[in-house]
Amino acid sequence: QALVAESGGGLVQPGGSLRLSCTPNGRTLVSFAVGWFRQAPGKEREFVAAINYNGASTYYSDSVKGRFFISRDNSKDVVTLQMDSLKPEDTATYYCMGVIVVSGTATPRTDFGSWGQGTQVTVSS
Repeated sequence: QALVAESGGGLVQPGGSLRLSCTPNGRTLVSFAVGWFRQAPGKEREFVAAINYNGASTYYSDSVKGRFFISRDNSKDVVTLQMDSLKPEDTATYYCMGVIVVSGTATPRTDFGSWGQGTQVTVSS
């Protein structure tokens, strides 16, 4: 059972924007670092972005740096991924997950249940 849920995906043209949300499913996210990951057809799941428990530190993969922005509002218990200047290669299913961040590397936690259904992002003209 997944302890987080993703929403906000959709179909967008290249250069467009989407805002994804990660919300709790049975457990608050306030005390945890949270990361976004994505998986495209035929490819392995890859790290996208992460944010520490209080939002003071953020981390991004090189492929999305400068285009994607992760933030959180702990008063609303939500983690957001703002995606701008989207490219076709951003097409994937996006997942959020509690993570442990060490030296800038985010590793999925083992106590956040299974990966959820994710939210589909398709960038196409």
